[in-house]
Amino acid sequence: MDKERIYKLLFSTVYPLYIQKAERKGRTKEEVDTIIFWLTGYNKKTLQKQIDKKSDFETFFAEAPTFNPNASKITGVICGYRVEEIEDEIIQKMRYLDKLIDELAKGKKMEKILRE
Repeated sequence: MDKERIYKLLFSTVYPLYIQKAERKGRTKEEVDTIIFWLTGYNKKTLQKQIDKKSDFETFFAEAPTFNPNASKITGVICGYRVEEIEDEIIQKMRYLDKLIDELAKGKKMEKILRE
Protein backbone atom coordinates (compact mmCIF):
# COMPACT_ATOMS: atom_id res chain seq x y z
CA MET A 1 0.00 0.00 0.00
CA ASP A 2 1.39 3.38 -0.98
CA LYS A 3 0.68 5.35 2.21
CA GLU A 4 1.79 8.70 0.81
CA ARG A 5 -0.60 8.41 -2.11
CA ILE A 6 -3.46 7.34 0.14
CA TYR A 7 -2.79 10.12 2.64
CA LYS A 8 -2.95 12.72 -0.13
CA LEU A 9 -6.36 11.62 -1.42
CA LEU A 10 -8.68 14.58 -1.11
CA PHE A 11 -11.79 14.02 0.95
CA SER A 12 -13.62 16.45 -1.35
CA THR A 13 -13.04 14.13 -4.34
CA VAL A 14 -14.13 10.96 -2.53
CA TYR A 15 -17.17 12.44 -0.75
CA PRO A 16 -19.28 12.72 -3.95
CA LEU A 17 -18.41 9.09 -4.71
CA TYR A 18 -19.79 8.05 -1.31
CA ILE A 19 -22.99 9.92 -2.11
CA GLN A 20 -23.24 8.37 -5.59
CA LYS A 21 -22.75 4.88 -4.20
CA ALA A 22 -25.48 5.43 -1.61
CA GLU A 23 -27.91 7.02 -4.05
CA ARG A 24 -27.46 4.21 -6.60
CA LYS A 25 -28.79 1.89 -3.90
CA GLY A 26 -31.72 4.12 -2.94
CA ARG A 27 -30.07 5.79 0.05
CA THR A 28 -29.54 9.52 0.57
CA LYS A 29 -26.84 12.16 0.95
CA GLU A 30 -28.31 12.90 4.39
CA GLU A 31 -27.64 9.31 5.45
CA VAL A 32 -24.04 9.56 4.20
CA ASP A 33 -23.66 12.79 6.19
CA THR A 34 -25.16 11.16 9.29
CA ILE A 35 -22.52 8.42 9.08
CA ILE A 36 -19.71 10.96 8.67
CA PHE A 37 -21.04 13.07 11.57
CA TRP A 38 -21.30 9.98 13.79
CA LEU A 39 -17.79 8.76 12.97
CA THR A 40 -15.92 12.08 13.07
CA GLY A 41 -17.92 14.55 15.14
CA TYR A 42 -18.19 16.99 12.23
CA ASN A 43 -21.49 18.78 11.67
CA LYS A 44 -22.97 20.17 8.46
CA LYS A 45 -21.01 23.43 8.67
CA THR A 46 -17.63 21.96 9.67
CA LEU A 47 -17.92 19.16 7.10
CA GLN A 48 -18.57 21.72 4.37
CA LYS A 49 -15.52 23.67 5.54
CA GLN A 50 -13.34 20.54 5.08
CA ILE A 51 -14.78 20.04 1.59
CA ASP A 52 -14.28 23.69 0.63
CA LYS A 53 -10.64 23.76 1.71
CA LYS A 54 -10.00 20.45 -0.11
CA SER A 55 -8.56 18.64 2.89
CA ASP A 56 -6.76 15.39 2.31
CA PHE A 57 -7.85 12.41 4.41
CA GLU A 58 -4.95 12.82 6.83
CA THR A 59 -6.04 16.40 7.59
CA PHE A 60 -9.72 15.47 7.54
CA PHE A 61 -9.25 12.92 10.31
CA ALA A 62 -6.64 14.96 12.22
CA GLU A 63 -9.05 17.90 12.44
CA ALA A 64 -12.10 15.78 13.27
CA PRO A 65 -13.74 17.16 16.43
CA THR A 66 -14.16 13.73 18.05
CA PHE A 67 -13.59 10.31 16.59
CA ASN A 68 -16.41 8.05 17.79
CA PRO A 69 -15.21 5.60 20.48
CA ASN A 70 -17.63 2.99 19.08
CA ALA A 71 -15.66 2.93 15.82
CA SER A 72 -13.74 -0.01 17.27
CA LYS A 73 -16.98 -2.01 16.90
CA ILE A 74 -16.67 -1.72 13.11
CA THR A 75 -15.38 -5.06 11.88
CA GLY A 76 -15.22 -6.93 8.62
CA VAL A 77 -13.37 -6.96 5.35
CA ILE A 78 -13.01 -3.99 3.02
CA CYS A 79 -10.76 -4.08 -0.05
CA GLY A 80 -9.35 -7.41 1.10
CA TYR A 81 -8.27 -6.18 4.55
CA ARG A 82 -9.92 -6.75 7.93
CA VAL A 83 -10.57 -3.21 9.17
CA GLU A 84 -9.96 -4.13 12.79
CA GLU A 85 -6.45 -5.39 11.91
CA ILE A 86 -5.20 -2.37 9.94
CA GLU A 87 -2.27 -0.92 11.86
CA ASP A 88 -1.97 2.50 10.22
CA GLU A 89 -4.39 4.78 12.09
CA ILE A 90 -5.32 7.05 9.15
CA ILE A 91 -5.84 4.17 6.73
CA GLN A 92 -7.90 2.34 9.36
CA LYS A 93 -10.14 5.40 9.81
CA MET A 94 -10.55 5.68 6.03
CA ARG A 95 -11.52 2.01 5.85
CA TYR A 96 -13.96 2.43 8.74
CA LEU A 97 -15.70 5.12 6.72
CA ASP A 98 -15.61 2.96 3.57
CA LYS A 99 -17.11 0.05 5.52
CA LEU A 100 -19.95 2.17 6.92
CA ILE A 101 -20.79 3.52 3.45
CA ASP A 102 -20.75 -0.05 2.09
CA GLU A 103 -23.15 -1.13 4.83
CA LEU A 104 -25.44 1.78 3.94
CA ALA A 105 -25.38 0.84 0.26
CA LYS A 106 -26.14 -2.78 1.13
CA GLY A 107 -29.35 -1.68 2.83
CA LYS A 108 -28.44 -2.08 6.49
CA LYS A 109 -30.55 -0.15 8.96
CA MET A 110 -28.98 3.04 10.27
CA GLU A 111 -29.11 1.81 13.90
CA LYS A 112 -26.92 -1.17 12.93
CA ILE A 113 -24.55 0.96 10.88
CA LEU A 114 -24.08 3.38 13.78
CA ARG A 115 -23.47 0.50 16.19
CA GLU A 116 -26.37 1.49 18.48
